[in-house]
Amino acid sequence: MPRRRTSSSSSSTAPSAPSAPRNRTPQPVRVRRRSFGDFVKAFLAFVVLAGLILGVPFALAVTVGWPFPGGAPSLDWLQREITVHTFLSILTVIVWLAWAQFTACVLVEVKAAVSGVGVPGRVPGSGPSQLLARQLVAALLLVGATAASLTPGLSQLGQSLEGNQKPSVAAAQQTPGLFAQQQEQAAATAGALAEQAGQAGQAAARADGGASSAHGDTKYYRIQPPEGRHHDSLWEVAERHLGDGRRYKEIFELNKDRVQPDGSRLSEASLIRPGWIMEMPGDARGGELVEMPDEAPNVSEQVQQQISDYAQTGDHAQGGGDAQVSLPEQRPAPTPANPVTPATPVPGTGEEHAAPAAGQAGDSFGLPEALLAAPLLAAGLLGALGRRRRQAMWQSALGAVGGRRGMEPPTPTGDAQDVQDALLVGADPEGVRLLDRSLRGLAASLAAESRPLPVVYAAWMSGNGDLHLQLAQPAGKPPAPWQQGQDQTFWMLARADAERYEDADTAAPYPGLVSLGTMDDSRLLLNLEAVPGIVSLSGTEADRAAVFASVAAELATNGWSDRMTITLVGFGDDLTPLAPNRIRHLDGFEDLFETMSAETRQRRGALGAAGHDSVLTGRTGPAQHTRWAPHLVLLAAQPSDDQALQLAELAADAGRLGIGYLVGTGGTDVPGAAWEMEITGEGRLLAPLLGLELDAQLLPAAQQRAVVELFTDADPDSGPGSGPGGGHGRANTPPFLVDISEQGRPAVYARLVGSYEIIGLDAPDGERSALLHEALALLLLHREGVHPRVLSSALWPRGVTADVRDALLERLRAWLGTDPDGTPRLATDATGRLTLAKSVVSDLDVLRSLYYEATQGRGVGSRQVRGRLLTDALVLVRGPLLADRPEGRYRWLTHEIVDAQLPLLVADTGLALSEFHLEKNRAEKAIEALNAALRTAPADERLWHELLRATHSTDDPDRLRALAADLVARSGARGLPPRTEALLDELLPTWREGVAAAG
Repeated sequence: MPRRRTSSSSSSTAPSAPSAPRNRTPQPVRVRRRSFGDFVKAFLAFVVLAGLILGVPFALAVTVGWPFPGGAPSLDWLQREITVHTFLSILTVIVWLAWAQFTACVLVEVKAAVSGVGVPGRVPGSGPSQLLARQLVAALLLVGATAASLTPGLSQLGQSLEGNQKPSVAAAQQTPGLFAQQQEQAAATAGALAEQAGQAGQAAARADGGASSAHGDTKYYRIQPPEGRHHDSLWEVAERHLGDGRRYKEIFELNKDRVQPDGSRLSEASLIRPGWIMEMPGDARGGELVEMPDEAPNVSEQVQQQISDYAQTGDHAQGGGDAQVSLPEQRPAPTPANPVTPATPVPGTGEEHAAPAAGQAGDSFGLPEALLAAPLLAAGLLGALGRRRRQAMWQSALGAVGGRRGMEPPTPTGDAQDVQDALLVGADPEGVRLLDRSLRGLAASLAAESRPLPVVYAAWMSGNGDLHLQLAQPAGKPPAPWQQGQDQTFWMLARADAERYEDADTAAPYPGLVSLGTMDDSRLLLNLEAVPGIVSLSGTEADRAAVFASVAAELATNGWSDRMTITLVGFGDDLTPLAPNRIRHLDGFEDLFETMSAETRQRRGALGAAGHDSVLTGRTGPAQHTRWAPHLVLLAAQPSDDQALQLAELAADAGRLGIGYLVGTGGTDVPGAAWEMEITGEGRLLAPLLGLELDAQLLPAAQQRAVVELFTDADPDSGPGSGPGGGHGRANTPPFLVDISEQGRPAVYARLVGSYEIIGLDAPDGERSALLHEALALLLLHREGVHPRVLSSALWPRGVTADVRDALLERLRAWLGTDPDGTPRLATDATGRLTLAKSVVSDLDVLRSLYYEATQGRGVGSRQVRGRLLTDALVLVRGPLLADRPEGRYRWLTHEIVDAQLPLLVADTGLALSEFHLEKNRAEKAIEALNAALRTAPADERLWHELLRATHSTDDPDRLRALAADLVARSGARGLPPRTEALLDELLPTWREGVAAAG
């Protein structure tokens, strides 16, 4: 992003003064080198304009004459015969009128282009004609102006026409939009976003004395006329004369609401006009500055008088400076960048001094930092992975016997294991839950008041859990418990109020929100579907790819949206497994343009037919769950100039239609880009025109591959046992097999299925007993090993220091003790993960081992052994997992799939034992086994089917009819599943009559 230089930027009135520090933030105004093609386009535009403006009237005058009549019209004209000549005359007049209209359009566009003030006026009834004129004028002037300012069909934001329009942000002066309303919205948003970043720079500069401007060292600057169509801005003034563009806020504070020479005022950092006077901080440097009005020999007397008059309003301007309230002032002091917040001590644990998160100040034990610092992304990926694994287990359970993969997902290794641990440590499911409930609750409250959803450009999630929504424009008083933030374009919800929200039966109002990064302790989520145009991202290809992968992965798996379509163009074909129902991949721009053109037309027509002005109004109506899902397009490679113009036309109305575009660029401008961002090699996401400088949220290539590996391994159609004859491979073998013989009696035995009991250990210290029991349960459920950071984040989800974690591990080692040969029962493997010795066993381990031996081990060749093993296994089932766990603990179980594994394991054991008894016609024994399994797996349809068959084999129709009535009562309003109804029709054709009689 090259910087723009002026002839005076390098000069100084005090050469000996130390140079001000330069801002490493890229200059927002770019100078694009003109190519040969630009000059060709300009020449062709000149030829076309000359032909249309001069050639057409000359040709008409020569061939058919002037359109003006030779004399005054009379009534005889109306009585003349209509001939071919009459039609030609009428057609000639129409052509002359069309020429006059086009000429007026050209004059309007030229005036706007040359003056650079205000948006071009609209010539009545000249939509296509004015668009053509705008494109030709833009092409003609392209060789002498910035590319972003002269994009065909675009006009600059926030320029006041008569001083009565809402001012916009100076830093957003080059943010393009296609319609005036979208321009005003983008400018307002840019101002609020820039205000957040500017506050920090302003405070730092004041601390250094840069903002103190006593009258004796006050300087003044006169806004320069535009160069071509480029306008001066507060950002550039601060960049040239203060050394840091972010200090534009200091200039704004010094000049806010002061009357300018033309009678207008600077308000909300609006776009400044040529001829305005700006009071500058005392440390400003540069040849364009005027030290004092009466010592300004280089300016005219008129300018001296203007500066002198302006200086008299200084006290008034300073008086209103403190009224500005920015978002950072509503947040707590910044904390170290970590996804886990400081802990609140858990009473009774003995760890009351716990504070920062585990590893917060230490190392990450080799886990990927990118995922540790992305709590919302990690929570979405972890939740989606859990759902995929559950789906795979159920599909395996209901599939053919030969295709069974078992109930154990493949144990990840290498990078995939590290990524899974990073997801467990970094995930913030509570934050996702609060965000989702807060947004849906807001939508429900507005719908109850018959108010539309406001357009939201961004959301800020502060470190203490407060949520700030940044609106495109004021939308009135927010519904309770929401409050107005720093101004009318901010709505704020405190975490305490968000926690009182219940689940609302309403559509997700802002599914296009996606995390971009953090600033201080706040996380920014940009609403891609609401941006009035394209969002461009520049930087190296690898850095852009990490941002695009993060955005795509979070959009595909986030917990605050219902339905959406994510189209990836030119990248991400391997990301499809994350959400096959959401993500689709296109190879190139041609496919994209064809697809999006059709969808844009379809959405525009559907909105019009439904009477909605935008997708937001459609999301609050009766059909909210069935329509208006967002479509977000991620285009990694920069399009060509022609492609960019086509894309800009599509994006003109995208915000209203719920379509968002994120486009990558190698560093040059993208026409139609409403917001421009840059990702640096240091992981900083910069948006100078918006005043943003974030720690970017990334998903580097190595972590992306590992995440995809986790999802593909969980796919029921891939991996061991998925092919013909599968079901006996590695995936079907439990991760830990127990010696179930008499010689394999364990030293420590823990009962987890049912109430939690431990046999073989003395009771630990009462204050720490609950924490030690929970740590042991986590280790028992993960015999492959548990990462220390996973353990600490599970036990202390709000954070803990490394010394507290290490102290717990030492107590756990001492409590578990050693085996007779001196081997510690809690050890650390080569990867640094915590593992338990084989002498420490749980009933879940025994249950898995018994079922495995009965169905794939010794029980395969011996019927007697199989029956005994299956009976012993079913006896172990005493209830759900950890049935009496204390409230508020064991929250890490929400990340586990054991809640789905255990019922499936029990159901499979009951089915196998039932089959064993039915082979010898012992129906009652089979029914007893099935009823025992149903107590733990009451929703397993397979158990009910076998129970119906076993009951039917007793030849007792009344008993079968009673079971059918019980099944109907359990099914409730949903009714019986189709396969169950079909089975009842086969076993008891009159079952419906019995149910009706019972009803």
